[in-house]
Amino acid sequence: MKTRRFHFSQMLVLLFTLVISACGGDALLTFETTGGDQLRPLAIITFEADLEKGTYIARDHTGKRADLQVDGDGRATFLMSRALPRATTRWTVRLDQDATSRVEAATRGDAVLIRTDGRDVVAYRTAKERVPREDIPEVYNRDGYLHPVWSPSGRVITDDYPPDHIHHHGIWAAWTNTIFQGRTPDFWNMGRASGRVEVVALDSMWSGVAHAGLNARHRYVDMIEEEVTALNEAWHLKVYRTPTDLNILDLSLTQIVATGDTLILPEYRYGGVGVRGHRDWVGEEGTEFFTSEGLTRENGHATRAHWCHIGGIVDGERVGIAVLSHPDNHESPQPMRIHPTEPFFNFAPTQAGQFEITSEEQTTWKYRFVTYDGAYDQDLLDALWEDYANPLTVHIVR
Repeated sequence: MKTRRFHFSQMLVLLFTLVISACGGDALLTFETTGGDQLRPLAIITFEADLEKGTYIARDHTGKRADLQVDGDGRATFLMSRALPRATTRWTVRLDQDATSRVEAATRGDAVLIRTDGRDVVAYRTAKERVPREDIPEVYNRDGYLHPVWSPSGRVITDDYPPDHIHHHGIWAAWTNTIFQGRTPDFWNMGRASGRVEVVALDSMWSGVAHAGLNARHRYVDMIEEEVTALNEAWHLKVYRTPTDLNILDLSLTQIVATGDTLILPEYRYGGVGVRGHRDWVGEEGTEFFTSEGLTRENGHATRAHWCHIGGIVDGERVGIAVLSHPDNHESPQPMRIHPTEPFFNFAPTQAGQFEITSEEQTTWKYRFVTYDGAYDQDLLDALWEDYANPLTVHIVR
């Protein structure tokens, strides 16, 4: 009888432990998420957490696991699949003792390569390499941009130094029509030798279970007379560990004038963050454009949209990239430059009229890029934009 009582007592203790664990009794943190008005196939959730920097495991009430990453500033991030409309999910968080980075950022020559689960996603060019062809003047040499950008299957989506526009570089940023100290430097069309954008420093990079990324600084140099830095720009790039059929990266640019002056940006048809698609997509029929408003290359230029798909054929298969513009951006939803014959796209706020960047207040631009294989899915892109624009909120239980 004593043996039976002993075993019965053990079972009671074990049952009590399991119940407490299921209720989050030994959890470091318990929180709840609530879905939006529509189904979200994928939700990227970030919130303030009273946790040390590190890697954790979050589990919902069914035991489903999500890898949770906490940065040094206490920002926690995890990805949730199939966030049901208006459904509340309770999560418990525990330390992951055996974590290994699933998204990695590492230096590869004159670039930072970011990979997720062994798949190349994007490379950031940290330094000027030798120009790739002898016919390219040295004035076009540049750094501080993203190329290659890969689809999930490993096909390259972007182009660099294309023959028809040597100053196009994967995903890059520059202003075209500007006024600074009475001069008119053009930081976009580098062949004019009136302005350039260059890397100042790669400040940091990181790897993790939910995301990897980097922080870098650029400067816009007015070259018309004596060289002077007109604009300072900070890049914050983050790449998420997503399902194998999608790659998602966020790019945030913060700009401020380097002197006590103002950088005036008169109305113009392009400028800001540009995307140059694969070289095989050149020509009227080579590139497919489709906007969140249902418009195409034929009627989408100079209209406004939340997102735009750019796609074509690479190595015999269809691939695409969608550019999602955050609603906090100036002139949101922003007007677009959709080129009639080239695989070039640009959310162009200067189409809406002149505006200014000053030395007293930072100006921030935020974009999310989604790459995929196959045809674009309008419903999926709508849902991904909604999640970018209105991320799910988190309620801390304890």
